Amino acid sequence: MRKFVLIALFSILTGFAGASVAAEFKSGDIVITDPWARASASKMMKAGAAFMMLKNNGANADRVIEAQSTIAKKTELHTHLMEKGVMKMRQVQAIDVPAGKMVPLKPGGLHVMFMGLHSPLKEGAKFSLTLVLEKAGKITFDVPIMKPGAKGHMGHKK
Repeated sequence: MRKFVLIALFSILTGFAGASVAAEFKSGDIVITDPWARASASKMMKAGAAFMMLKNNGANADRVIEAQSTIAKKTELHTHLMEKGVMKMRQVQAIDVPAGKMVPLKPGGLHVMFMGLHSPLKEGAKFSLTLVLEKAGKITFDVPIMKPGAKGHMGHKK
């Protein structure tokens, strides 16, 4: 019985360790954790978005200046702004990542936008995304696709 408990505990702990390592990507002082995208709610949807946490472990600020992916005709950096009581999405030229700070890319805020999807984003699949930073350079990583209505990893329930 004791041997079974130890084996089960070891399996659980190593599973957690592997999951956290798999969801972290780094270039220079910039670390990207927990990237995710929502699955398309219908086959007709031609837009999607990716979310994640950006962290700058360095002493100097950096900026995401471009996002690249082959899943859509256009891949852009976006934010949501309140204008005259109406929430509107707008393209931004860069996303600042201050020294020693974390910047969330989340629904209703900063995010990577995909317009003209070549095919719907399917739950359980993943796609490649590259962020280009002024100082840290390119970071390419896989983005897992979660069910429609998902809220992601960043301290939220899925």
